[in-house]
Amino acid sequence: MNPDTSAVPGSLAHFLGQTDLVGQLLFATLVLMSMLSWIWIVLKGVHMRRLRSRSRHFLQAFWKAPSLDQARSHIESPDTRRDNPFAELAAQALQARDHHTALAPDSVLPEAGELAESGGSGGSLFASGSLQDFVTRSLRRVLDEESTRLERGLTTLATIASTAPFVGLFGTVWGIYHALVAIGMSGSASLDQIAGPVGEALIMTAVGLFVAIPAVVAYNGYTRSNRVLAARLDAFAFDLLTLVSTGKTLAASPHSPR
Repeated sequence: MNPDTSAVPGSLAHFLGQTDLVGQLLFATLVLMSMLSWIWIVLKGVHMRRLRSRSRHFLQAFWKAPSLDQARSHIESPDTRRDNPFAELAAQALQARDHHTALAPDSVLPEAGELAESGGSGGSLFASGSLQDFVTRSLRRVLDEESTRLERGLTTLATIASTAPFVGLFGTVWGIYHALVAIGMSGSASLDQIAGPVGEALIMTAVGLFVAIPAVVAYNGYTRSNRVLAARLDAFAFDLLTLVSTGKTLAASPHSPR
């Protein structure tokens, strides 16, 4: 490879011009990792902001409704449920209640011991149990799905944050090796001939840290946001379970308004 004589010694461009294909591939890998992490950071930030905004407006409208049935048209609207885990929880709670009522019109199902003797209720284990059990299973399923959806992309950020410094370190080691081989072939080992290439090789470690630090900060921030949102979803699911099981109006909920 011909050295890049136009680049300033000690600069990144000079280092890339002096290094071989391996060093350039490592640098290209770090650039791609940086681009990918920033894409995920921006997309995740936009998604979280939209989710918080839609959830806040939904909860305000939800707790102002006099009852679940009167809020049903708003809850089950496709536009309301899009990117809104709170609306999805409420819709699934209502659907579970209606499905349970259709299977057991009297809203009374046998206990576990009686189910074993009668062969179950509703034709499946999923439909067995009381109204509270049935709604609990539906809400737990929605919570699991929303938790998985919230964590989408975080694995990519965690991977970049943990591997980018090592990729940069490997580039530094490879650059130092490449520089020492060149110095050995030249037969001269003065301080300026050693310090320049070695110093340039350290740039790769700095690039690796530059890629990893934003990914670490974003990962920690989004993980905390997901944890807070998951706690709010759990509290809302408990409120829904209480409302559906007892048949109380929304105004009677101890947690309203939110």
